[in-house]
Amino acid sequence: MEKTISGFIFICIVSVVFFGCATSGVKEISNTNLTTGKVKMEIIKGVTTQAEILQIFGSPNIVTKNRSNDEVWNYNRMSFESAYGSEGGGFIFWGGSRAVSSATTKSFDLIIIYDDKDVVKDYSIISASF
Repeated sequence: MEKTISGFIFICIVSVVFFGCATSGVKEISNTNLTTGKVKMEIIKGVTTQAEILQIFGSPNIVTKNRSNDEVWNYNRMSFESAYGSEGGGFIFWGGSRAVSSATTKSFDLIIIYDDKDVVKDYSIISASF
């Protein structure tokens, strides 16, 4: 029994020394259900009303008026995704493992212009990923 436990401990130590450790994870913080596809599917110029937009997308982040005195609603959503971990391999004492990470930020803006009857006159989408 003692030889079995000693053998198991030896195998664990050898595994760590020769193969290193590897961990990984992805963490995403998302604050949106707004997508280009959903916007194009739901908004019809000259048909969709403010009430329908409120029901579909909720309250806008910003409400303003443009030069033509049309009401303009702006929806802005950001998401952040990060991946982290370590790569290991080979002999730990000769370099062992290294930290690995990456991050992506995505921004989505929907700008809707309404006519004087509170119907969508026009809209634009600005989407960026960096």
